Amino acid sequence: MIYTLTLNPAIDYLVFVDDFESGKLNRSKKEYKFAGGKGINVSRVLKNMDLKSKAFGFIGGFSGDYLKSLLEKEDIESDFVKVDGDTRINIKLKSKEETEINANAPKIKENDIDLLLKKIDRLKKDDVLVLAGNIPSSMPNNIYEIILKRLEERGIKAIVDTTKESLLCTLKYKPFLIKPNIVELEELFDVSIETEEEIIKYSKELLKKGAKNVIVSMGKDGALFINDNNIYKANAPKGELINSVGAGDSMVAGFIYKYIKTKDLLESFKYSVASGSATAFSKDLAKINDIKGLFLNILVEER
Repeated sequence: MIYTLTLNPAIDYLVFVDDFESGKLNRSKKEYKFAGGKGINVSRVLKNMDLKSKAFGFIGGFSGDYLKSLLEKEDIESDFVKVDGDTRINIKLKSKEETEINANAPKIKENDIDLLLKKIDRLKKDDVLVLAGNIPSSMPNNIYEIILKRLEERGIKAIVDTTKESLLCTLKYKPFLIKPNIVELEELFDVSIETEEEIIKYSKELLKKGAKNVIVSMGKDGALFINDNNIYKANAPKGELINSVGAGDSMVAGFIYKYIKTKDLLESFKYSVASGSATAFSKDLAKINDIKGLFLNILVEER
């Protein structure tokens, strides 16, 4: 079974406005509401691929109930911990430029964390757990490390997609996959990265710290896949950038999907790039037919 964890989920409220003008009354052309958060995005893309998962995390208030109902409409199973306060609503303004306003998370109490950990403790050998997104300020910054320590030596594949120290502290538990982008890689090592060789160099440092496989997304320049045995670079397929939200999460979902089907790391990497691109070229998250079409155009070179 695949489980995704989103500690700070949200309702993403997309508002489309022609020629937005700051300080004036603007009328929306159309709006959409989606269940958001990095782990939830992974679950939604997996569902688009007809692969089941269960979403963990915290929800609260009327907005939390609505978020859960959105997932139910998509036939996505969830097992959230209910908390005091309201699940946040994030505004994504789509106009000549893309503007985002992210709300604050509800406070997570110690008892809420204990309830979540009890749910995670029920995972079994060969399950996949995706730890994705930032950690709310009311929670321990090393919560992902705490979770992986509890799951150590239990045969569970962990995929970690977060930033800075929250990622670094998990590496000692040998996550199966991590997926930083270039900016996140720079932040991890407090450096400025200019070349592909530098990306590979610092990715190898993450392997030394414990990661088993690393994907570095590079936007229009494609992506790199690095482990102890291979280094591959994939091109970015051509298309119009419509939506950057969730592209990285779609890469994680694509990798999981293909790896579960084939156990082939290279094919999984290619499917990851196709999935991320399919979301970037769509108004919502990637759909299976778009992914399959782009997958045929992914070229990989060994470095």
